[in-house]
Amino acid sequence: MNDDDPAESLNAATAFGAEVKEVRTGRKLTQKGLGSAAGYSEAYVSKVESGHIFPSLKFARGCDTAFGTSGLFERLRARLQDSDSPSWFEPYIKLEKIAHTILDYSSYCLMGLLQTDEYMRAIFRAGLPHVEPEVIESKVRARARRREVLDREGPPSLWVVVNEHCLRLPVGGKHTMALQLEHLLSYASRPNVDLQVIPSSAGAAAAHVTSFTLMHFEQRPSVVWSDAAVDGVLQRKASVVAQISRNFDRLRANALSPDDSVEMIKTLLRE
Repeated sequence: MNDDDPAESLNAATAFGAEVKEVRTGRKLTQKGLGSAAGYSEAYVSKVESGHIFPSLKFARGCDTAFGTSGLFERLRARLQDSDSPSWFEPYIKLEKIAHTILDYSSYCLMGLLQTDEYMRAIFRAGLPHVEPEVIESKVRARARRREVLDREGPPSLWVVVNEHCLRLPVGGKHTMALQLEHLLSYASRPNVDLQVIPSSAGAAAAHVTSFTLMHFEQRPSVVWSDAAVDGVLQRKASVVAQISRNFDRLRANALSPDDSVEMIKTLLRE
């Protein structure tokens, strides 16, 4: 699942910047004036207010000093730093928590639920190369919290079909991928998880669809989440859900058995 679009991933920065601008203009203070009071340049203030960068702790404290807000902006920064996924991804997150069955096809990147922290970190760094490390870490923590749904009592049934390409792509380097493969094996051993690998030798059968997640619920219609160019699309139309269900059945039919898939992952791990 790809929830790493740079423009949307900086929701926290945008929210903080909007608050700074509102208070600054309300106090009739220029960007240059705020920068001087906080110990930063006018250009830095402009970037914060436009949401292009997430503010440093020093800047947040500088805002509190300049505005006389008694730690308000420092607390806002801490809260936003731990904010969850981009706004366009929130509908999926809410549904993921209540689904009783999750069916996923990962074509190029492993789904978020099965990613290690190291794998997530590498993905975020690649998608957001110019943000501060603390922003990356806040996003890693947010995505990692999603794993709680698989660790709770009565977890959903999870059936994942992974394109072999996902397992061979060295995200974060060999060490990170080794940890990721071990992580997959640990989940594959759980009674509520089925994991299949669709090999490259499957050819077009593995390439005719892109990543998607199909979710079933006890008291609501099934939905499909699929990747788009800059965000994602949540489909509720019954005909679309039915088509994706057929696609998933074909992928499972062309994939290795769960046991053979585990053996392939073990082989890749040794390599």
